[in-house]
Amino acid sequence: MAKRVLVVDDELDMRIFITTLLETSGYKPLSAVDGKEGLEIARQKKPSLIILDVMMPRESGLNMYRELKNDPEMKNIPVIMVSALSKKTFFHSQKVLDEYKGEKIAEPAAYIEKPPEPDELLEEIRNCLK
Repeated sequence: MAKRVLVVDDELDMRIFITTLLETSGYKPLSAVDGKEGLEIARQKKPSLIILDVMMPRESGLNMYRELKNDPEMKNIPVIMVSALSKKTFFHSQKVLDEYKGEKIAEPAAYIEKPPEPDELLEEIRNCLK
């Protein structure tokens, strides 16, 4: 059975690109337009992997990621962050939030800057689902 991969991104073009890449590579993609919808789908469908944008309206990927990692049922789902935000900026913001909230959140399984190269994204997906 194909592994389910949840793609959470507010950009329609990026969701179509990633879900098509997943389908043609033998995975079963699920998609959401923001972190709020992404959390609902993650709770219902229990995907094997989540590909998550950082900056989205309503609920950002940062908030969704932190909620996932604090949820005992979902904290072990690997997450690949895909964002226009630089890797350095993302990790700095995580560090600041960790200090502010007094909690240490695990780093994502991978971080890819947009636009993602199909081969690089597929390689990270395979690494996460081994």
